Amino acid sequence: MSIWEIFLIGLGLSMDAFAVSICKGLSLRRITVGPALAAGLWFGGFQALMPVLGWLLGAGFSSYIEAVDHWIVFALLLFIGANMIREALSEKEGNESASSENDRDFSPKAMFPLAVATSIDALAVGVSFAFLHTPILLPAFLIGTTTFVFGALGICIGSVFGSRFKGAAEICGGCVLILIGSRILLQHLGLL
Repeated sequence: MSIWEIFLIGLGLSMDAFAVSICKGLSLRRITVGPALAAGLWFGGFQALMPVLGWLLGAGFSSYIEAVDHWIVFALLLFIGANMIREALSEKEGNESASSENDRDFSPKAMFPLAVATSIDALAVGVSFAFLHTPILLPAFLIGTTTFVFGALGICIGSVFGSRFKGAAEICGGCVLILIGSRILLQHLGLL
């Protein structure tokens, strides 16, 4: 897998964190470094950690299913991408609520569940990397770094523009994951 493909996977995975960061940024009256850095570190850190955990899990049983690993990778990325698109499309337009104290909370108690929730997809991608026999350190670093940037950027965008881009970001991320999964499947089938 090329660095470009890994970057695109990181980009797709970071869209959930980006969307949540935009929502968190809505509660801020002005952009400050603290919340942007907190969001970037929480989301980026977990997006880097989860593929490693998934890779460790997948590496334990990848040799048993090597004949169908490309189908599993395709199914995982298709499921993750389709779920991101479905969630983005199912959100009701104009259903923006007023900022609450919870949205302005960047403490570990508030950020930990968000970081875990937005990085579950990265766990499944880590399993996919194990099936593809791809070393995990570089992908984990790129995924984490990309998510750090988009998490911090989401806070800034949310505080300036509101939630206009949330749905589009999730749809784009989902499409990227589906396209990469399709490419991997087509390569293994010899069609690319």
